[in-house]
Amino acid sequence: MYKWCVMGRKNGIGMLIFAAIILIFPLLPLNVYYLSIMIFIGINAIITTGLCMLMGYAGQISLGHAAFYGLGAYSSGILTTRLGLNPWSAMVIAAMLTAAVAFVVGMPTLKLRGHYLAMATLGFGEIVYIAFNELVNLTGGPSGFGDIPIIRFFGLSLDSDFSYYFFVWTVAWLIFLFSMNIIHSRVGRALRSIHGSETAANAMGVNVSRFKLQIFVLSAVYASLAGSLYAHFITFLSPGTFGLMFSILLVTMVVVGGMHSLWGALVGAAILTFLPEYLRVFKDYDVLIYGAVLLLMVIFLPRGLAGGIPHWVRQKWQ
Repeated sequence: MYKWCVMGRKNGIGMLIFAAIILIFPLLPLNVYYLSIMIFIGINAIITTGLCMLMGYAGQISLGHAAFYGLGAYSSGILTTRLGLNPWSAMVIAAMLTAAVAFVVGMPTLKLRGHYLAMATLGFGEIVYIAFNELVNLTGGPSGFGDIPIIRFFGLSLDSDFSYYFFVWTVAWLIFLFSMNIIHSRVGRALRSIHGSETAANAMGVNVSRFKLQIFVLSAVYASLAGSLYAHFITFLSPGTFGLMFSILLVTMVVVGGMHSLWGALVGAAILTFLPEYLRVFKDYDVLIYGAVLLLMVIFLPRGLAGGIPHWVRQKWQ
């Protein structure tokens, strides 16, 4: 009961509607292909939820979250295929490893601000991407590696899109619920104060460095978990999935959906996971289209879809 009260009645009702949509979607008379797209939306939503908390609430930009996503995927894949661990143990170890890396990286980089922080995280992402390509004996290099085992849950193999859909979206829903309670708690108020002014937050007794590092590590753990879910769904990994373009796509998802709302993280993940399926006809011009979408959003809906559309509707009806 306390949890629901922390995030408010409005968001509590929203979470129930969210759960209902998850349950109803597989029952719709749609092509099975859309079920797999929904799985990828769920995986991306886990990452953007953490990135939204980092960017929209704490005001810290990251262009290296594809690296944390890749660390989770590769760690889980290597631990299960090379060391014979079960996927559950591998996912936990991968999350702990990613948290440790995020802590080490975050300590110096979060002292930077603005575009300096963006460049530092971008550099970290590129280093990890190069490592995935060069450590051939461990990662398979550019060719990647496969035969990653699927997840088993209480003796049942999650080997179908239908079963994996419910598994991924259950994880995404629980993470979203946890995150929603964080941002409506004392920690969330501290994060918003940091976004507003780090100097003022410090003056009010907020430990700015500690909160920034904590939310950075938490968002990295979210990305790691999403990477593990991706690895055990696709059962094959190659470095191309975890490059700079994916980091930019994640930031675009958060901006399009609305940085200042966790609901925006879901909206952005849904739109920009579905959109590439309709941009295949444009081939190499999809980057230009992403750029145009981002530019239009910044100019006409700076609050994103989740924040901008309700604000526009309220203005029209006043």
